[in-house]
Amino acid sequence: MKKIFAAFLLLAFTFIFSQEKKPMFWQDIQNFKVADRQSVPPKNAILLVGSSSFTKWQDVSEYFPGKMIINRGFGGSRLTDLNYYSEDLLNPYQPKQIIIYCGENDFADDAQLKADVVVNRFKTFYRKIREKFPNIEIDYISIKYSPSREKLWPQMKEANKKIAKFMKKEKNAEFIDITKTMNDANGNVRKDLFVEDMLHMTPEGYRLWANVMNPYMK
Repeated sequence: MKKIFAAFLLLAFTFIFSQEKKPMFWQDIQNFKVADRQSVPPKNAILLVGSSSFTKWQDVSEYFPGKMIINRGFGGSRLTDLNYYSEDLLNPYQPKQIIIYCGENDFADDAQLKADVVVNRFKTFYRKIREKFPNIEIDYISIKYSPSREKLWPQMKEANKKIAKFMKKEKNAEFIDITKTMNDANGNVRKDLFVEDMLHMTPEGYRLWANVMNPYMK
């Protein structure tokens, strides 16, 4: 009886430990795998990869009629997470284009983070994509200036500038700047494009994004 009880305790502790060791966003990635098993991802689709601004864009296909879109935005992910899960985010798919929105949460996670660190994280992910898909279109949506993160805007602006410069030199790559479309006539960020948390966007915000993105969509 004691041996059985000891074995039970060992299994219990092993289960608890294994649960604690799972990395952040592990469950989100598992959910993608389940979705892919239930419905085989279409080839030559546009793959969206990134953080919650994509995650919450659940009706994204309605904004781009006639285009096949696979949305793989997850949680409050950072570029470090995209790099960590790069194989899970890229291997199951055969896209004709990848659009990335990520980087905002990197700064939010560490207010002292230098722009160059985020730029290098992006370049790492970009190269991971290029290793697997040498010739497809890769686009990066500029980091938006969420009112709730105004203190971080200087680093974000520097990162946007440097990523834009990098993308300009790359083949089949574009920097999609959504900054102006989210500003008012005076050049100030429109707070009405954000929900109560002043971080995530309203349908109107997404509509404006879609207007800017549409010419870049394959």
